[in-house]
Amino acid sequence: MNPDLDRLQPYPFEKLRALFAGIEPPTNLRPIRLSIGEPRHPTPQIVMDAMAANLDGLATYPLTSGSDALRTAIARWLERRYGLEAVDAATQVLPVNGSREALFAFGQCVVDGSTADPLVVCPNPFYQIYEGAALLAGARPLFINTVEAADFAFDLGALDADTLLKVQLVYVCSPGNPTGHVMNQHEWDTLFALSDEFGFVIAADECYSEIYFDETTPPLGALQAARAAGRHDFRNLVSFSSLSKRSNVPGLRSGFVAGDAAILRQFLRYRTYHGCAMGPTMQAASIAAWNDEAHVAENRRLYRDKFDRIIPMLAPHLGIRKPDAGFYLWARTPGSDTEFARGLQAEYNVTVLPGSYLARDTDTGNPGAGYVRIALVATPEECIEAAERIVAFCRAAT
Repeated sequence: MNPDLDRLQPYPFEKLRALFAGIEPPTNLRPIRLSIGEPRHPTPQIVMDAMAANLDGLATYPLTSGSDALRTAIARWLERRYGLEAVDAATQVLPVNGSREALFAFGQCVVDGSTADPLVVCPNPFYQIYEGAALLAGARPLFINTVEAADFAFDLGALDADTLLKVQLVYVCSPGNPTGHVMNQHEWDTLFALSDEFGFVIAADECYSEIYFDETTPPLGALQAARAAGRHDFRNLVSFSSLSKRSNVPGLRSGFVAGDAAILRQFLRYRTYHGCAMGPTMQAASIAAWNDEAHVAENRRLYRDKFDRIIPMLAPHLGIRKPDAGFYLWARTPGSDTEFARGLQAEYNVTVLPGSYLARDTDTGNPGAGYVRIALVATPEECIEAAERIVAFCRAAT
């Protein structure tokens, strides 16, 4: 067996199950799960109709590169969403089976394990796929703490030149999971300059890009920032996006990567062997989703209404600030994050995720400790009921 498998840490939800061992929540309270970022708004009818109308695609082997129609739909969406010009659907876009599998596979494709001590940089707290991708590619993950005192910014410039020379891949997440921080142009410009100087590739995880609060000001995207910086070839940059959050179809497993054509050419070669082509039926459903914005605007309205209702309820009891985007609340707890989560589960049957499970210990501590991640993914009624129970729990603890 690959010995690097032993370096993988348990997934946060495995740790959560262990934390809750022996708990018997009150049976008179229905369980409300706000621990996992699984969208539970209705799936758009246009997506289901497109899938049903294209079931004959199940009889066809798909191309790894996807259909011309799907790549074109994605390229045109990128142009509309980010104000880009002439995205090449043939060379700068590649469909994937959700951003998760692509983010993991990308590490295997990019990292040169034959070099001495290759590094993959990740934000901390972070999406655990980044760490696993680094370890199984033969690299060492290096974590940069993103903390509230610095507005959760990702400061790669804090690393010294000797360290940066070893960096081969940098994962960034904007809007961030779990903090909701959106990188601004200055942050991107700094990252681009370091990439040019030290030669590393940037993997921009943007799966939360379409969950935001001001319809007139969508989050800045990686490719958009590159274009503003004059990097029209998107050199050393690949963006990862998904329909899961945008269109409430996590089970569709549909997303894309877009950016540097030279990198995508090699990633396509890797994926041809990887056996991860998207089926024609799912491609047809994906085209319908990327071509429609009405359902996405309605999705944002539901999230916006939940944040507007719930933040005033929780703010007097937990340290909460409205995120720039995304559907998570990154809430400071009055004491231990694990004890808070365990007590809330035991007494009120509401599940949240301890922040320390989403981060790694560093020389300056664990930046997730003392926080819980609350995913406002359930129905508005369930989220409000959960908030009422959290308030009651906090009041009882004081």
